[in-house]
Amino acid sequence: KRKKTLKKTLLSCAKKLLTMTYPLYFSNANALKPLHAKVAANGNKTGNRVPETMKKNIILAGVGGQGILSIAAVIDFAALNSGLTIKQAEVHGMSQRGGAVQSHLRISGTTIYSDLIPRGEADLILSVEPMEALRYLPWLSSSGMIVSSIDPVKNITAYPDEEKITEQIRKNRQHLLVNAVSLATQTGSPKTANMIMLGAASPWTGLEKEQLEEGIKQLFGLKGNEIVNMNIKAFRKGRSLSEINNNREKQHS
Repeated sequence: KRKKTLKKTLLSCAKKLLTMTYPLYFSNANALKPLHAKVAANGNKTGNRVPETMKKNIILAGVGGQGILSIAAVIDFAALNSGLTIKQAEVHGMSQRGGAVQSHLRISGTTIYSDLIPRGEADLILSVEPMEALRYLPWLSSSGMIVSSIDPVKNITAYPDEEKITEQIRKNRQHLLVNAVSLATQTGSPKTANMIMLGAASPWTGLEKEQLEEGIKQLFGLKGNEIVNMNIKAFRKGRSLSEINNNREKQHS
């Protein structure tokens, strides 16, 4: 009986430690469930089969304090709810405010053997900071998309000229520049700029809009409906921006 009590206590402590240390990788405090595991073999929660050919390589970039981990978590939830496999590389850089942060996300309908995206194979670079978008250009594929905020975080004394940064981003055939902070402020809080960016980039994630919104609910649910709704509102505002941009491009093509 004492052994069972001790085992239960240790397991409880382990759950608390893991969810505090690695909140991104565990869905809640009641289940030790890594987010790179599949929800169901070749199927989502509704039992629909997912295409095995589905494959997306996504690089998230920004600086500490911009909500990169929250973007990654929403994508993780959405992929898993869709019955897909996802692997995420360890976040590199300094996660405290001001330090560079990046993460590799690999989503597939089949087994993923590496969590790192090779150079030249990223389908999407989603950057919440413009200079950080330039840092990962060598990873972008020839047909890849860049979605970047134009809001700089000037955490170094010799921060490059902002116009030159956006000029370099525009050289990529497929790009979308977003005034994320201004749009987020319109939705109720500049803190939702990361969800603006996720919404703007969502058409290129390979994930359904509804699954991403469900992921937002899963991530922010414990904070209450007001926070959930504000983040979904920001996501939809970013999404509408990308849809307007896509329609404009179709008219010109």
